[in-house]
Amino acid sequence: MPLYDYVCRNCRLRFETLVRAGTTPVCPRCRRSTELDKQVSAPSAPVRSKAIITAARRQAAREGHFSNYSAEERSEFLRRS
Repeated sequence: MPLYDYVCRNCRLRFETLVRAGTTPVCPRCRRSTELDKQVSAPSAPVRSKAIITAARRQAAREGHFSNYSAEERSEFLRRS
């Protein structure tokens, strides 16, 4: 399913949504308007900053997801927490 950006003609809300083939999205604010303008959006390359990766790992650990850590990193992180 592709991810598209839309602007509602009724309330001017800008939003993105996953769209299946053959379905018409509905504005999440109006809840009834299907009069939407599809926007052109350029994908951005993922950032590989060490600080961003560290912050994402900490967030994942707070949420209980440790799969992106090695066993050694998990034990060290749990000792510090």
